[in-house]
Amino acid sequence: MRGKFITFEGIDGSGKSTQVRLLADDLRFRGFNVLTTQQPGGTPLGRRLREAFLDTEENIAPMAELLLFAADRAQHVEFLIKPALAEGRIVISDRYADATVAYQGAGRGFSQTVIKQVVQLATGGLKPDLTLFFDIPVGISLQRTHKRNEMGELKNRLDKENSEFYERVRNAYHEIIAKEPKRFRVIDASASVEEVHAKSLEILIDFLKK
Repeated sequence: MRGKFITFEGIDGSGKSTQVRLLADDLRFRGFNVLTTQQPGGTPLGRRLREAFLDTEENIAPMAELLLFAADRAQHVEFLIKPALAEGRIVISDRYADATVAYQGAGRGFSQTVIKQVVQLATGGLKPDLTLFFDIPVGISLQRTHKRNEMGELKNRLDKENSEFYERVRNAYHEIIAKEPKRFRVIDASASVEEVHAKSLEILIDFLKK
């Protein structure tokens, strides 16, 4: 039996990465066979691409950024996600193709035609069975990101973007959700970690039972 592919999306500072860890632990405790991963960086090649892209001080052309993410995703789909799903596992990915539509499409200004072509090439048409979108106002997102950086967490290139960039990204996510409401569940990520976790777990358990 094919496994389930679940993705977590949200702008930076939404807390989705924390929720991936918490929810995976809870699901494993309940007996589910869960694999967690992230994009970029879910494979050895992806980790090198992530370092080359996110941790560099070099100026990166928008097209190079788009294609780097696509290369990471193609490797990720072929050598990690598809094999795990074939084994019947639950795959939870911190970001997937929706992030490219939002960040490189709306954020960087690529046309929908270009984005669709690149996403199709990278994913081979593989779509998530369920996507949790952790929604948060941009103002709160930036506050959390700045606090995180002040506490010593390494910055990446996206931490330098302004509020207008993140507003475009957030709006793009909401446009994706409006087009595919059956795939998405929207969660208020401005609540406490515990409240977000409880709501997310309820959604996941209900989905997996079906």
